Amino acid sequence: MKDCFWEYNFTAADVKKIIKSGNMREKQFLFEKILANSTHLFRDLKIFPRDNLEILIGSYTVPAFNREYLSRRKNMVEYHFFNQELTIEELKWTV
Repeated sequence: MKDCFWEYNFTAADVKKIIKSGNMREKQFLFEKILANSTHLFRDLKIFPRDNLEILIGSYTVPAFNREYLSRRKNMVEYHFFNQELTIEELKWTV
């Protein structure tokens, strides 16, 4: 919570309420905060149902600010949860 929502007064109950709601705009907000700030990225993104996570990552547009960092994190999420191609050379297995 401190990593992702340091500038807000969110509680765990607030986050759960958003996750259970049908409001994709609020879920997108949570997703973007977690993607940008979480020190436990994969664990924290598991709060989203898989179908929601697929929509959130698919609709996410990497902003110009912090582009390289966020592009890498987005790609790691795509690879980890949806077996999409890993484009980060230094994280690929070598043979």
